[in-house]
Amino acid sequence: MKYVQAYGIALVIFLIMDALWLGVVARNFYMSRIGDLILDQPRWGVAALFYLVYIVGVVFFAIYTGLAQNSWQAAAGYGALFGLFTYMTYNFTNLAVMRGFDTTVAFVDTGWGTFVGATMAGGTVFIMQRLGWVSG
Repeated sequence: MKYVQAYGIALVIFLIMDALWLGVVARNFYMSRIGDLILDQPRWGVAALFYLVYIVGVVFFAIYTGLAQNSWQAAAGYGALFGLFTYMTYNFTNLAVMRGFDTTVAFVDTGWGTFVGATMAGGTVFIMQRLGWVSG
């Protein structure tokens, strides 16, 4: 049950953070650098599938370890690594095979993935500890 709870918390954290990042904080950054590559409307089904599956990876590779070690710091560290590896895979593959994909976007977006992975995983374990759903 605690992994279902962890999934739900992580999903909410990620959706809020990514909506703020993509919709407010970095919107102009992405549009000015790769605007020609961005659709007028996202493909919401594909986006939903990404969010749902990505959180499974975060729970499995980062939050699970944080819960097992009773450490939000461990979860944050593994979440950072998961975010780094997954976002770098996406961004550097785009750099390798796409015309017009911006190098600065690749590095900034990879940094974002690292940060959001750490915050989401560490934050999830921290919240679960504070709610008494795990000891800590």
